[in-house]
Amino acid sequence: MEALGARLGRMLRVGDWIALTGPLGAGKTTLVRGLARGLGAGGRVASPTFTLLHVYRGRIPLFHLDLYRLEGEAALADVADPEELAAEGAVAVEWADRAPAWMAADALWVAISGPGGEQGRRVVMEARGPRGRELLAALRAAPAGGDHGDDGEAGGGEDGEGGAQPGGLGPRA
Repeated sequence: MEALGARLGRMLRVGDWIALTGPLGAGKTTLVRGLARGLGAGGRVASPTFTLLHVYRGRIPLFHLDLYRLEGEAALADVADPEELAAEGAVAVEWADRAPAWMAADALWVAISGPGGEQGRRVVMEARGPRGRELLAALRAAPAGGDHGDDGEAGGGEDGEGGAQPGGLGPRA
């Protein structure tokens, strides 16, 4: 999961949004750790469950939000303005499905499922908007380099279209 995040992190630019969904322990924070690594940010990456927001400084800032404990989308207004974050760096949001109206319309949504370990994980990516489609296309074109070794299958789609392609970043199931 971290290797996939690092590949994606190398592609990020100011204004990009990565929306992460999946159960507890699915690997959302691990993927964000990879995003930070891909951006050249040093230091420890941890889930901002209690603070809601961490910032990692690399080639561009990465704003990492965790909405697990969020009590309504209105609570986000006290934490951060989404337009200000996007104007300064890339934004990665864990539990993004808890505040869909707060999320940017143009984003790459990453749904992670499965227990991990030997049983693997399933990653389904959905491009929403033109930049989301660019990121997904770039991931498909980039060599995997072993990204799926422990993570199981991965799949991706553009605006919810397509069928599964095991082991690659093909259309979404």
